[in-house]
Amino acid sequence: MSAETETQQRRLNILGDDEFKAIFGRPNFTYEDRCHFFSLSQPEKELLQRLHSVKSKAYFVLQLGYFKVKHLFFTFDLHEVSDDLQHVLEEHFSGRKIVDLSSIGKDARLKQQQLILALFGYRHCGEEERSQIEKKARQAATVSSKPIFIFREIMNHLFEHRIVVPGYSFIQDTVGQAITFEQHRLITIMQNRLKKADIQSLKELLSDTEGLYEITRLKREPKDFKLKEIKYEIERGLQIQPLYLLAQTLLPKLGISNEGIKYYASLVDYYSVFRLKRLDEWMVYTYLLCYVSYRYQRMNDNLINTLIYNIRHYMDEAKSSAKDQVYEHYTQNHQNMKKAGEVLKLLTDDSIAADTPFHDIQKKAFSILERQKLSSLANQIIKNTKWDATALQWEHIDQLSGQFKRQLRPLLLTVDFAAPSRNDPLIEAIDFMKWVFRQNKSLGQYSSDRLPRRFLSEGVKRYIYQKDAEGQKTLSVDRYEFLIYRLLRNRLEAGDIFCRDSIRFRSFEDDLIDDRQWQQKETLLANAGLTNTNQPIHDHLTKLEQRLEARMTEVNQRIASGENEHIKKHRANNRWILSNTRETETINHSFFDALNSIDIGSVLHYANQHCQFIEAFDHILGRYAKRARDDRVLIACLIAWGTNMGLGRMGEISDIGYPLLAATSENFIRLETLKEANDRISNAVRRLPIFHHFDINEVIHSSSDGQKFETRIHTMRSRHSPKYFGLNKGIVSYTAVANHIPINARVIGANEHESHYVFDILYNNTTDIRPDVHSTDTHGTNEVNFAILHSFDYDFAPRYKDIYRTVSKSLYGFKHPSQYGDVLIKPVRKINTKLIIEEWDNIQRILLSLALKSTTQSIIIGKLSAYARKNKTKRALWEYDNIIKSLYLLNYIDSPPLRQNVQRTLNRGESYHKLKRAVSYANFGKLRFKTEQDQQIWDECSRLIANCIIFYNASLLSNMLEYRDREALNSDVLKRISPVAWQHINFYGHYEFNKYPESVNMDAIIQELAQLEVIPNE
Repeated sequence: MSAETETQQRRLNILGDDEFKAIFGRPNFTYEDRCHFFSLSQPEKELLQRLHSVKSKAYFVLQLGYFKVKHLFFTFDLHEVSDDLQHVLEEHFSGRKIVDLSSIGKDARLKQQQLILALFGYRHCGEEERSQIEKKARQAATVSSKPIFIFREIMNHLFEHRIVVPGYSFIQDTVGQAITFEQHRLITIMQNRLKKADIQSLKELLSDTEGLYEITRLKREPKDFKLKEIKYEIERGLQIQPLYLLAQTLLPKLGISNEGIKYYASLVDYYSVFRLKRLDEWMVYTYLLCYVSYRYQRMNDNLINTLIYNIRHYMDEAKSSAKDQVYEHYTQNHQNMKKAGEVLKLLTDDSIAADTPFHDIQKKAFSILERQKLSSLANQIIKNTKWDATALQWEHIDQLSGQFKRQLRPLLLTVDFAAPSRNDPLIEAIDFMKWVFRQNKSLGQYSSDRLPRRFLSEGVKRYIYQKDAEGQKTLSVDRYEFLIYRLLRNRLEAGDIFCRDSIRFRSFEDDLIDDRQWQQKETLLANAGLTNTNQPIHDHLTKLEQRLEARMTEVNQRIASGENEHIKKHRANNRWILSNTRETETINHSFFDALNSIDIGSVLHYANQHCQFIEAFDHILGRYAKRARDDRVLIACLIAWGTNMGLGRMGEISDIGYPLLAATSENFIRLETLKEANDRISNAVRRLPIFHHFDINEVIHSSSDGQKFETRIHTMRSRHSPKYFGLNKGIVSYTAVANHIPINARVIGANEHESHYVFDILYNNTTDIRPDVHSTDTHGTNEVNFAILHSFDYDFAPRYKDIYRTVSKSLYGFKHPSQYGDVLIKPVRKINTKLIIEEWDNIQRILLSLALKSTTQSIIIGKLSAYARKNKTKRALWEYDNIIKSLYLLNYIDSPPLRQNVQRTLNRGESYHKLKRAVSYANFGKLRFKTEQDQQIWDECSRLIANCIIFYNASLLSNMLEYRDREALNSDVLKRISPVAWQHINFYGHYEFNKYPESVNMDAIIQELAQLEVIPNE
């Protein structure tokens, strides 16, 4: 075997065949593509005139057109591109003929390439550029060692620096070398830092005790918030605490980002112990340390979530009880008031003799209303007293004292809480309680003078102190303890108290890149591509001011002149409304009614033939696997997961038994493989001729929204939502949809705010479909999303339910409102530019932390958008957000096409939700998965099935489009048909995977549809 052949075999397989062709293959143009890319601007025509022969000029136009698309040069003979050549000759050379259809000479070809490079400001990838690429790859590998991530970072670098893409083999070698370099770097540090005792502790995680590996025990997370589950979780945390302390010391020296730690930790989740034992032992130690660090912090997250959940539950129960008591008291009083009226009538009853003894009248009065009730009612009337609901809540808390002590004390004792101030009054009280409980004592054994009380507000003291038998006020220790829990919950959610050994609840400062990294600020900002942020803030604000003030004037002028006829003013006041915009795309279009029904298994088979998505499912043991992948079984597993049927039920209604299904699922189906498979299908749709006809206003306009699914089996992520689940619980599948395609998705809790995940789901989209504009409904908006998406070159375009109210509260200007005169649309206040300028450095640090994935982006967004703890930096970012939001609000008011486009893309998201609901039909659409991991796998499998259906439908539309183009038929109606349709897909019945799948003869289908004239031919 030659050295070259051996190198080729060792190269990473980063891209699938179709993905490789899409990036490195010569473009395959449609007629419309040719019209666009082979058209010439004036500078291009001038360059063309510098060439001599028709052949040379035609070759130049072809090279130019291909370069516009791929930023690559191709060597080809003219007979290989006959259709493109024919178009170029007809368009630019009056249909002249070329006899010699070979390539032009090398020198001439290279000269043309230099002209094209100079025209577009590009340069070839020489030695210096390759050195930069290698450096960029090594930097990317410290963030994430996923080959596709490093590849995309390289491609972004090439695009930003206008460098021609080098050969794929060079990129493969560069990515492989970067990963190898990163592994050697990590191994060297581990070898120098790990002690023998540390190595032994890590090895014990892979040891088999009592028939179960220790690492397998650690992988098990709590199913719900029950005390038994939480006690097991605490035990797991105590078990790995020594290794966690080691990880805290060693991982910072490895220089891995938090996202990198999360990735390495995920490998331990994916790989079996058998596979881990066959990897390089020092890399396995790295993976294990990352896993221990991540798992310990997850443990604290789980415990804090349990604490918050239980306290909220107790508070809700107390409020409900108090509300019922108040209602009962008012009902009773209403009844007693009627009887009191009858008592008063005794005083005006003429039938009662004037000399009747008073005790007889009393006796009669008390027969109507008992003495005690009458006395109580009289006191209420005299004092005008009302029932104290808060007091009733505290009385109910007294009854729950046994429960909350049993549930909450173990959590308090396990988690280390901290606050920004070392002298925080609540932390002082928490630490005191811990000290007491660890001595197996109770708070009642200490006098109230010993208990920390600085955190007690005056308003709460009246409930915490109660009168004893002697009428003296004494502190109720049970209420004191619960108050600490309640305040702790409030401040955890506000971010005022944190846990450093946590992912979600650590301090905001810990989420940002460290001081050492920040010293390289300019380089990092440039490498991250944050062009909007990496500029002098004074210049940036001046440009924004000019845009905003000019837009404010234009919008008001168009309203005053009547040009904006969609805004309707009320005569009585200054209120106004915008007329509704209706923009719909029919799902289950009648075009698909004419098709013969096809079973879902055949749809997946067809998609795999063209996308090779099955190739993404590699065995968890890699080359050590003894069983090869069986595609038919894998497709059965994907359908079982995605339809919510489950492997057991699939084994009953198909010709493949459960044991084989279970083994295949365990070996091949992981989140990592599912996401790559989904990306392959999405990318394949992108390459279809119909794809860009789904563009809105000639750009890719995406949307994201959450879809609720009820869960039969509860997990920690399953939460109540009475509006959607009644008394039951559920989860949310949050999905980003671009041009009808679900490009990314994740499962979140029904209690989580969707706006925290908007940037996360966009930035972590790994498909080749890159949205330019992104929309959400009002749930996707918060105080920072405009600023953050703008900084990362996305246009954020949400829909507002009440635009008048939003503008009345959220429109800002660079001048005081009084300076705008008598106009309809005016700001509520002036932008505080001084605050933005003072905090710009910190804002850049936040944005860079998001770009470098120093932590999970949704966590940072959640903390930034919280209303509590408004520190100076957060207020400055909100102020910057107000500028970008105000620009959008003015455009939203002034532009009906914008409002229609927003509505249109959100409708596409709703259509996808309907398709996903149809896919996940089994068990009445109620999920039955036992773990959060299983819920995520279902989400990705159902997305994959929906993706395959969309690919199949888009293929039909594309083939019909090409047919109509060939026949010179009008295709305007066809281009508006949504590929989201499933009336022709059969999800039900007995599955027979062992039979060869139903073949799809696309040409025959198109001919049949053409004869039926499902699309008018005019």
